[in-house]
Amino acid sequence: MENSLKNDSTEPTSEIDSKADTDTSKSESAKPEQPAQDTSSEASQPQSAGGNMENLMDMYEESFRRFQEGEVVAGKIISVDKDYISVDIGYKSEGQIAIREFQDDDGNVSAEAGDTVEVMVEWWDDDEEVVVLSKEKAATVKVWDEIKKAYETDGTIEGVITNRVKGGFSVDIGVQAFLPGSQADLRPIRNMDEMVGQIYPFKILKYNRKRSNIVLSRRVLLEQERESKKAETLSTITEGNIIEGVVKNITEYGVFIDLGGVDGLLHITDISWGRVKHPAELFSLGDTISVKVLNLDLDKERVSLGMKQLTEDPWATAAAKYPPDARIAGTVVSLTDYGAFVELEEGIEGLIHVSEMSWTRKIRHPSKVVSIGEEVEAVVLDIKPESRRISLGMKQVAPNPWDVISEKYPVGTTIEGKIKNITDFGLFIGIDEGIDGLVHISDISWTKRIKHPSEVYKKGDLLQAIVLDIDKGNERFSLGVKQLEADPWETVPERYPVGTEISGTVTNVTDFGIFVELEEGIEGLVHVSEITKEKIKTPAGQFNVGDMINAKVMNINVDERRIGLSIKRLELESEQNILDDYTNMMQSPTSDFGEMLRENLQEKLNEE
Repeated sequence: MENSLKNDSTEPTSEIDSKADTDTSKSESAKPEQPAQDTSSEASQPQSAGGNMENLMDMYEESFRRFQEGEVVAGKIISVDKDYISVDIGYKSEGQIAIREFQDDDGNVSAEAGDTVEVMVEWWDDDEEVVVLSKEKAATVKVWDEIKKAYETDGTIEGVITNRVKGGFSVDIGVQAFLPGSQADLRPIRNMDEMVGQIYPFKILKYNRKRSNIVLSRRVLLEQERESKKAETLSTITEGNIIEGVVKNITEYGVFIDLGGVDGLLHITDISWGRVKHPAELFSLGDTISVKVLNLDLDKERVSLGMKQLTEDPWATAAAKYPPDARIAGTVVSLTDYGAFVELEEGIEGLIHVSEMSWTRKIRHPSKVVSIGEEVEAVVLDIKPESRRISLGMKQVAPNPWDVISEKYPVGTTIEGKIKNITDFGLFIGIDEGIDGLVHISDISWTKRIKHPSEVYKKGDLLQAIVLDIDKGNERFSLGVKQLEADPWETVPERYPVGTEISGTVTNVTDFGIFVELEEGIEGLVHVSEITKEKIKTPAGQFNVGDMINAKVMNINVDERRIGLSIKRLELESEQNILDDYTNMMQSPTSDFGEMLRENLQEKLNEE
């Protein structure tokens, strides 16, 4: 090629020039002789030869054209050897490109003779007739041209995210560009590594070629796409529509659904007719679900969605399925201080109140009887579909033991059981499972004064008692221990007849009299007026607890368990006896003085 260029640069040049001059002179001399419309073959022949010569001239001059360093031109691959690829770009000699620019990662060369390739002139030397070319730099120049064009025309450019860098990503768009993390998506990215290796279109926010600085945005394109979809979606959806959407976000109060540029809220209360603890139990990000449009506010672009509304409300048929007295089975789903909620089916729950869990036990908290997730049986006590309430009872599954307890233990029956509890007011004795009988403190002994039952018994003691009363309505079972023995007061009138002189021990001294114990548990009262013939305000100071005294039985009231005693009467009777003895001794002879003395004593006794 170099030889041909050299040959073309000598004689042909003068020949062409002489021919051109000849043609020009001929045409000038012919003008006056021939009209402008003359088209004879003789006249046209020199012009055709001149045209071919001009083409040759252009080609010749092209071989000597001077290239600008950094200029991008098209060339044809002439040959491919071990280290270089030769490319004809129309210069007097071929340019060379390092073979590595055509090799892939595995070393394979993607170039063949005859291929057309764009290259950049790195430098050239006329004297040495050497041209160094670069395919990679030509591609870079072309990329920058595309970047400029995309920026000026508000277009897009495609690139692949190569790796994470501080504050965002590095993107290959032919040259390295920076994608800030805030511009990578519409929402903050949880796992940034998932985006590495992905190919996306980008907007160019700004660029500086000298500094090789390019800032991209993917978010701008996503926002434009969202706005377009939003307008389309809002124009098509209406209240009552059933549409599909993608789960975009999950919170404790509901799920946000992407309907196509518009986010709708599926509230937790509209997910299911049943109980939902957290939406995350039912949904995952990216799930496609069907929902119903419950409410649409175009001005605020708010859409309320429902999922449970796609199925029939189970409460619509609950009254027929769960009538009163029906026996059901369900799962405990929640516990409160006042009871347990049992799920009968999805969307229908009933409450077992703590008072309806046992016939006999006093349940303080439902957790003592049932636990969440447990399968239980119950009976429907009441149902109110309008308020979505069902009252259930667990104890009604088994017979009420109080219905048969009176038949099993009629009044007067002697029972035996262990003391389960001791209180200030009595003893609780276990009778049947869940049923305790109470021995009141007043029914422990006929005669003993007991301040607290623990003085006589302890928990776990085996004790016999008699059934005194059964109150089914109030669920009370009354027992008595003292009734196992005869009441000693019933024989008091026989053992202490009125007028009998007794002796006893002072047990208490009060302002109104003194109490005297006749025997264990049986006391009599000597009223202050019956202590002495003289009038006294109080017996205090005259008697002490433990003193032994004699007195006379004045009256007995068995029902009220009272015995009236008198010391004064005993003294007066003693004086009367003395007087009677004296009188008998003085009957003969009769003395007027003695008779007068007897009459005075008799009058005093009558006055008393």
